[in-house]
Amino acid sequence: MAVFLFLVLVSTGVFLDTTEAQEDLSKLPDKYRKGVELAVEQINSHQTIKSVFLFFKSVDKSDIDGGFGVSYLYHHFYLKATRCPKGTVNANPSKCAFRNDRPLIDCGICYKIHGGEIQSDPKPYVHCIHKPQLTQDLLKMRAEHCNKMSYANGSPSLLASKKP
Repeated sequence: MAVFLFLVLVSTGVFLDTTEAQEDLSKLPDKYRKGVELAVEQINSHQTIKSVFLFFKSVDKSDIDGGFGVSYLYHHFYLKATRCPKGTVNANPSKCAFRNDRPLIDCGICYKIHGGEIQSDPKPYVHCIHKPQLTQDLLKMRAEHCNKMSYANGSPSLLASKKP
């Protein structure tokens, strides 16, 4: 009986923890929200995806001011499956409840933004993978790719300027 009670308490704690961790996409600065929207669009367009994935939580952000209205951004965040089927119009967390029976998708994205718009050169890098499949090697590859992108000669590493 004690083991059962312990499991119920632990399960409840895990559920409460993930509910409290949810962040509101609309509260993200516009320059980061645009990157999340790009990743969400790519994930939800995959043929194998059956339900809508939405922004769940930011993990890390960095921003380098390139001058003249140019910024170079890195954003590490989670997407989470919802109960809404793929193709749901205007999906959002109030309309589509998050599922707790699917793993999070871990995303890292780096891109250049100018005048409030994501630039196509250099091409934005979007790397998303189900969290259980994420390895240290994949994280290292993601970081190396973002650091190698030719944003600006002489600029510091994008990942070296992470914001707390």
